[in-house]
Amino acid sequence: MTTEGHLLFSVASLIMAHKLEITTELAQGDWLHMVPGVLLGALLPDIDHPSSIPGRLLRILSIPISKLCGHRGFTHSLIAWLLLMIACYQWLPSQWAIPNDLLQAFLLGYISHLIADILTPSGVPFLWPLPLRFCLPLLRSKSNKRAERFVAIALTVCACLLPAGYNFDLHSQFDSVIKYIHNQIDTYIPT
Repeated sequence: MTTEGHLLFSVASLIMAHKLEITTELAQGDWLHMVPGVLLGALLPDIDHPSSIPGRLLRILSIPISKLCGHRGFTHSLIAWLLLMIACYQWLPSQWAIPNDLLQAFLLGYISHLIADILTPSGVPFLWPLPLRFCLPLLRSKSNKRAERFVAIALTVCACLLPAGYNFDLHSQFDSVIKYIHNQIDTYIPT
């Protein structure tokens, strides 16, 4: 996916998260904090590619990461996102008055990058260091900007059409999925 595609997808994800009120900060946050946060987060996973925007800006980090893990390696995994989340909430000095809505938008941008790359044929090693790559190749070509724009615009339109304050109870949704899996296991593997 191109840089433009990641940026568009991240803003669409932010609008969706805002409408679904995923967190209080994303539902009520300041757009002047959240938009730059989500854009920065959407670019960061490509630090593992020295010719990417973050790779060119932070060559001192990009080159070693690229040599150790390659492109779409560690930085495109759930472990990297979890470490980044811990870093944002535990390791940042308390003197740095970084707004919580900016941090959450930044983390949302990062995960939106991974989800967007899952839509490509190469996929991502979401469970790195396991070699399993997750992909749902809706975007067949590596440089099909029209398809990337279409996906981002479709997501934005869907987000904008959601009614304000749409009740999205993540806990009950997760609970329903767990119950469904449990029932399927009981059906096919009798005890």
